Amino acid sequence: MQIVTALGHALWMSFTMLWQIFWGLSLGFLFSAVIEVAVSKSEMSKLLPDASPRSLTFASLLGAASSSCSYAAVAMARSIVRKGGDFTAAMAFQFAATNLVLELGVLMWVLISWQFAAAEFIGGPIMIIVLVLLFRFFLQDPLKKDAIEQAEKGIAGSMEGHAAMSMGEQHGTWKQRLSSKEGWIAISHSYVMNWTMLWRDIGVGLLVAGALGAWVPDSFWQKFFLVGHPMAAMIWGAFVGPLLAVASFTCSVGNVPLAAVLWNGGISFGGVASFIFGDLIILPILNIYRKYYGGKMTAFIAVTFYVAMAAAALVVEILFQVLGWVPHERHTAIVDAAITFNYTTVLNLIFGAVFVVLTVVFYRTGGPEMMRMMESDEHDHGAHGHQGSAETEQHRR
Repeated sequence: MQIVTALGHALWMSFTMLWQIFWGLSLGFLFSAVIEVAVSKSEMSKLLPDASPRSLTFASLLGAASSSCSYAAVAMARSIVRKGGDFTAAMAFQFAATNLVLELGVLMWVLISWQFAAAEFIGGPIMIIVLVLLFRFFLQDPLKKDAIEQAEKGIAGSMEGHAAMSMGEQHGTWKQRLSSKEGWIAISHSYVMNWTMLWRDIGVGLLVAGALGAWVPDSFWQKFFLVGHPMAAMIWGAFVGPLLAVASFTCSVGNVPLAAVLWNGGISFGGVASFIFGDLIILPILNIYRKYYGGKMTAFIAVTFYVAMAAAALVVEILFQVLGWVPHERHTAIVDAAITFNYTTVLNLIFGAVFVVLTVVFYRTGGPEMMRMMESDEHDHGAHGHQGSAETEQHRR
């Protein structure tokens, strides 16, 4: 009976967290879909010819205008490399696509506090700068050449279909796309695909967060995160955060409920930031890097990404401590969460209606057929882009 009670408690916490974040997810995915339709990426590689500040700025802005799915971001980065874009700029795009997207900031704000959303948007560019410096000083040309040659083989990893669609050719101006019937059909397709790509990460993240929140006592977290030693806790949190992300196996927005649990348990402010940053070095994605770029480059990526994540988290924590922005209260939306009629309920109803309408449009306009084509092994000009058919890659295993 105690086991059933414990399971029920964990599941209830997971559900209440979902209730708290549903409207934020729906809003974020809607904005992401609108931006993906409005912003053309078909000429992306031409905008990223080198690792100059201009190219890196373009890479970051285009990444922020992309889907928040880490797997899709990794696939799009490889596509940039295969089309002649600079390798370092492609990695900057990848970082931005998972850490500077709107839905991540919305969820951080809703589930924890606005300071964490600000930390992600300030820490993301810092992390990209650190990564670029590491690449500039330590990435040798032979290793980069081998990685590009491996990328040219086109070995399948994950989400290549979405990457091909996102980078497909778009017609007309952004105003014409957003004001047309075809544009809103494309928005419905992108919106539903965001849910489709991320529902597993979101579900696993909520279940794990619910279990940890219900079953692991605060005393364990406080000892593990060295709560009684502020300086040590700050350093330890920044470096252990990405490792906890690796252990969680979830990524992108799926990590936000876990981040709320860790903050409630005592991890440092920078530790939360580095934990969210860590979604690009989880084991499944490291395996994709191995397929895309080879084993040696994967090891180089893992080390440099980890150092950039930890360093950016430390800089963010110090900056926010100086500004007095680090929250003193560790009460988050997961603590004593309850479902009542309040602004969350109203927003859930509104964005639940958005979910239903766009899902119906998706099903009535060939969305399922498009997804089946994207998920097939062969993408021989078969997947449909935002405005008609988008050229896709043919992948060799």
